[in-house]
Amino acid sequence: MKEIKIGILGFGTVGAGVVEGIQKNGSLMAERTGITPVVAKIADLDITTDRGITVDDGVLTTDAMAVIADPEIDLIVELVGGTSIARTFTLEALKQGKPVITANKALLADYGAEIYKTARDNNTGIYYEAAVGGGIPILRSQRAGLIGNQIESIYGILNGTCNYILTRMEREGLPFDEILADAQALGYAETPPDLDIDGIDTAHKAVVLASMAYGAPVPMSACPTSGIRGLSASEIENADELGYQIKLLAIIKDNNGEVELSVEPALVPKEHMIASVADSFNAVFVKGDIVDDTMYYGRGAGRLPTGSAVIGDIMEAASDTLNRVGPPVSVTMMLQKTELKYCSADNIEKRCYIRLCLEDKPGAMAKVMNIFGEHNISIASVVQKERHESGRAPVVMLTQKARESEFVGAMNAIQALDVSCAEPIRMRLEDFG
Repeated sequence: MKEIKIGILGFGTVGAGVVEGIQKNGSLMAERTGITPVVAKIADLDITTDRGITVDDGVLTTDAMAVIADPEIDLIVELVGGTSIARTFTLEALKQGKPVITANKALLADYGAEIYKTARDNNTGIYYEAAVGGGIPILRSQRAGLIGNQIESIYGILNGTCNYILTRMEREGLPFDEILADAQALGYAETPPDLDIDGIDTAHKAVVLASMAYGAPVPMSACPTSGIRGLSASEIENADELGYQIKLLAIIKDNNGEVELSVEPALVPKEHMIASVADSFNAVFVKGDIVDDTMYYGRGAGRLPTGSAVIGDIMEAASDTLNRVGPPVSVTMMLQKTELKYCSADNIEKRCYIRLCLEDKPGAMAKVMNIFGEHNISIASVVQKERHESGRAPVVMLTQKARESEFVGAMNAIQALDVSCAEPIRMRLEDFG
């Protein structure tokens, strides 16, 4: 039986989950792989708080750099979070030829190109399954089960906080702010919740998925991002009446050799599998040119689900190290190409849900429809809601496909009309065609 010694940097929620998982099932892993995982060192600024786990004397330390430099340590697990000191630790370990396992999606989104190249140049690996989808093995599926496929599209629900809020808004009809406060009280949402509800956390994960799918590090600037902050219960209700649900989606597509990438709230048909993903669960829907449609579902965060993904990477890195594999597929798939071409956001074609608020006057709708015609936007359906006592009439429309630039121009022109009484609301409508 071979032994691999592990140095863990960061003893927070996920770090504690990793240690707990190894203590619980380390012997099982050894039986299955012939490799015994040993947590030799754990570095954290706080080594006194009780994590509910007992470790041997001498394992805990506050000196992360000493752990990295320790010749007895075979691999490093980076779980400190953030992108500053985590980058320093990760690069230092890689330069010493030690493989690094991380759950840090922001680190990979911001510094992926540097990190993958450093791993390759030092004949070692960076492993990051836990960075996307928590316990869902979506990256391992891409680099193993789907290795023979050109990826045509990926749609992801990648943030449990947002999915929890949207699920409760749909079920209970409560306003966004009230459910967000509940989510924070229950520990589902951070304080402040900006990274979650503004779509940034989802975008970090989306660029990692896109990088692996298309073979080069994708910058955050290539991912137009909008979140669900302040989403109205009216939109949830209208979508439901039209046969749709609203989900915060990461959308990744091969669009005639160019990468189309965005994070945005979107209406999805109720009958589609991804619409059934509720509460804090995550799901990723992948279409390959050979395999066709596949879907991956599970817990996207949490101490043990994320810890499970980290442990999977630890055992893979241990095997690669002992067998002198060199840079693993998790590195080579990210460096297939020197650069990618991206679709201009203005040129992306999509369908949209639009809600207008118009003065209930003769000719108001005619003015609106004329603007849509001038911008090459065809309307698939129109629902005029009951007129308010104020004399204002909410109007809900679903469009056919048109370019984003045309939608932007039309919305600006409609808002400038004398019969428009509020800023138009617009969201993507995704039919998965």
